[in-house]
Amino acid sequence: MSLTAGVLAVQGDVSEHVDAVERAARDIDDSVTVREIRSAGIVPDCDVLLLPGGESTTISRLIHRDGIAPEIREHVSAGKPVFATCAGLIVAAEDAGDDRVETLDLFDVTVERNAFGRQKDSFEAPLDIDGLDEPFPAVFIRAPVIDEVGEDVDVLASWDDRPVAVRQGPVVGLSFHPELTDDSRLHWLALFEAIDGGE
Repeated sequence: MSLTAGVLAVQGDVSEHVDAVERAARDIDDSVTVREIRSAGIVPDCDVLLLPGGESTTISRLIHRDGIAPEIREHVSAGKPVFATCAGLIVAAEDAGDDRVETLDLFDVTVERNAFGRQKDSFEAPLDIDGLDEPFPAVFIRAPVIDEVGEDVDVLASWDDRPVAVRQGPVVGLSFHPELTDDSRLHWLALFEAIDGGE
């Protein structure tokens, strides 16, 4: 199997996600072509999408201004996987808890930005995540928290009794940064396993 993975590259930690998805493909002897998305017209050619962390207000403004947002919605409507992390989770949510963020409404969650504190409050925690055999070394940096989840949303992991990893249909959202570790299992789970499982 050879996949085309699109990484939203208008702002945020793009190169880390590119490296992570390429590593995830190597780990399972698959091939992947990664395309960085900075304009409309690329998303329709992608099998899977990654929405990285960064600044959610900036990301949301640029994807709507440049015509990328409706293409992402069409991608999800077609049942194709999306992996949204940190700011990507905020942009993908139904409710970002901030009127400055025009969300994509990809899944039924309400989030609170920077709920785990400022940069100095960053931490790493071993998370038990549904679908993984061993804990994942989750890196939380100015992380959002998921306040509310709809009835069609599956909670994959929680920290301090608060959801930090969720799935609804083909969309997986995380409060933390899996791309900042050497562990590519979540990129596999959200992207490659989702494609394999759907075939």
